[in-house]
Amino acid sequence: MIKINETIFIHDNKMKFKAVKSSGPGGQHINKVSTGIILKYDISNIDYPKWFIANLKTHIKSKKLFKGGIFTIEANSFKSQYRNRKDAVERLRIIFKKSSRKLKKRKKTSPSLQSNENRLKSKKKLSQKKSLRKSPSIDY
Repeated sequence: MIKINETIFIHDNKMKFKAVKSSGPGGQHINKVSTGIILKYDISNIDYPKWFIANLKTHIKSKKLFKGGIFTIEANSFKSQYRNRKDAVERLRIIFKKSSRKLKKRKKTSPSLQSNENRLKSKKKLSQKKSLRKSPSIDY
């Protein structure tokens, strides 16, 4: 069991790994050995909070990764199956970690009286500076 925070865990027994032929580094070795890994993690049977599942869906870039409550990650960056498996689990952990943070709701505030006065003073100062840049009018 991988702990994300106090209430959210990744259950090891719910992870399913499938070895596939990989594209990437390895040369001729790639054509003979299945080093790529597809990790499938079913979150539909686990009681995760609704806000967490909603956050998960927003942090996932592709709709294919999250179909029917099953989370799919493909890892084929490395030459060895072991390293690809570790990479897939780490990527799952990172996505869960990002999704487990609750965002604070923004409180609407209005500018203070002092900041309004400062803004108006600076506007007046700028307008005076620009009026001094004008060419003088010739009035007799």
